Amino acid sequence: MEKPTEPASIPGADSDTRGFKARAVAAVAAVATAAAGLVVRAGADGAFAKYAGSALYTVLLCALVALCAPRARPLVVAATALGLSWAVEFAQLTGVPAELSAHGTAARLVLGSTFNAPDLFWYAVGAAAAWTVHAGARRRA
Repeated sequence: MEKPTEPASIPGADSDTRGFKARAVAAVAAVATAAAGLVVRAGADGAFAKYAGSALYTVLLCALVALCAPRARPLVVAATALGLSWAVEFAQLTGVPAELSAHGTAARLVLGSTFNAPDLFWYAVGAAAAWTVHAGARRRA
């Protein structure tokens, strides 16, 4: 007979474990994505580095959304990250991100400074890539 404190006998314990695992995977994905961005920035230049960075920005946002909402469906995670990416890009039309970016590296990395229409496409590429990986991982789990 199970003891009342064993995980199998605690209501919701299995889903809590899944949520913890999903958060752990999302945290690892966020760190790996940030590392990939740094590698691209250090090892490449030109259009490849710029647009790879744009795609990875959205992949990182996907990982952070999944970290905050581990039970969210992959499509919701990707759509949320894409919406946030586009919102930041369109905010650059106001000049506010440029002003904030002038005062710190973190703001420059998160908000950017100058609107660039092609980034909108590359954000979608990043969201699609993250959605593909997330959906595949969920099917296997």
